[in-house]
Amino acid sequence: MPPVVIDVRSAEDTRDVVHRAVQALAEGQLVAFPTETVYGVAACTLREDAVRRLTALEVSGPLELAVKSADEALDFVPDISPLARRLARRCWPGPVTLLLQDSSQDSLIRQLPESSRAAVSHEGCLALRVPAHSLVHEVLRLLPGPIALAGAGRQPECDAITAADVVGNVGEQVQLVLDDGRSRYGQPSSLVRVGKCSFEVLRPGVVSEQTLRRLSSLMVLFVCTGNTCRSPMAEVMFRKLMAEKLGCQLNEVHDRGVVIASAGLSAMMGGRPSSEAVHVMARQGLDLADHESQPMTEHLAKQADLIFAMTRSHRHAILAEWPEVGERVRLLCHDRTDVADPIGGPPEMYERCAMQIKAELVAWAAELDV
Repeated sequence: MPPVVIDVRSAEDTRDVVHRAVQALAEGQLVAFPTETVYGVAACTLREDAVRRLTALEVSGPLELAVKSADEALDFVPDISPLARRLARRCWPGPVTLLLQDSSQDSLIRQLPESSRAAVSHEGCLALRVPAHSLVHEVLRLLPGPIALAGAGRQPECDAITAADVVGNVGEQVQLVLDDGRSRYGQPSSLVRVGKCSFEVLRPGVVSEQTLRRLSSLMVLFVCTGNTCRSPMAEVMFRKLMAEKLGCQLNEVHDRGVVIASAGLSAMMGGRPSSEAVHVMARQGLDLADHESQPMTEHLAKQADLIFAMTRSHRHAILAEWPEVGERVRLLCHDRTDVADPIGGPPEMYERCAMQIKAELVAWAAELDV
């Protein structure tokens, strides 16, 4: 029997489409969804019969576990490495599938039916993805568990990028197809196996390996008020410490996987550093003259792996604005004291400020695992 095809674009209310898809999945039906990459066929992981029929489809690529968010992914791979956390936070929702080690006894995968667990496990790994399509997201929000997702193409070179492709490939085996036109990218997600300190692209896709390497970098952000003295000095001094630790030149630190930046909670874009800060850094052989200030933004808060605040009030302000980054925000001073603002003070005050910052940076650089 051919599947029911719903044209999402002409639906009066997409919520009705979502509820119909949720009901179909809960009843054990296979549903074809549009994603930002290609069309995929989904089964509810709580329905063993549906998962068995999904695995029986002759489709390309591994069975993926689609979840709502990077935070939910942690429930399935609690022991995720810092590298995988960075990729998950920066790539999801989006066209990247991460193949992650499934070794924790606390993983929610243990709560799925046994045959479903076996179907989504790949030699002790889970292929996790957070699709960037609203239909999939809304369905996942209403379902009690994740969905198993498989590509709807018969061969890797024949991906299903339209609903018509799905019907032509697996139409007799799918009960419902949601048609949202041609998929955005028209190619599969990048499949990336992620270990503790490295990753391997197993299937080239939308996101290139070069881009993945950039996204996997450790980002350290220093925050003060105006981003004209304290945080810029911390930025250039820490870059020097990282260059020494990595055994590379200052301009090679970024290429070695460490991105260092600074921002100000009350900074304007493109402001010049204070002349005193430039002079103090020059005495250490560091060039701060070309620094341009930037304000602290939501994008920086979400992208940074470590955020060092100069004072307790800076830290409180960051947490008040972006509470979700709490575990990544630190006070620069290990004893939880403040780095006083030297602005308007004599050169000696800037010198003392720089020395205080450097002492803390040396300690943090020794602790950092890069």
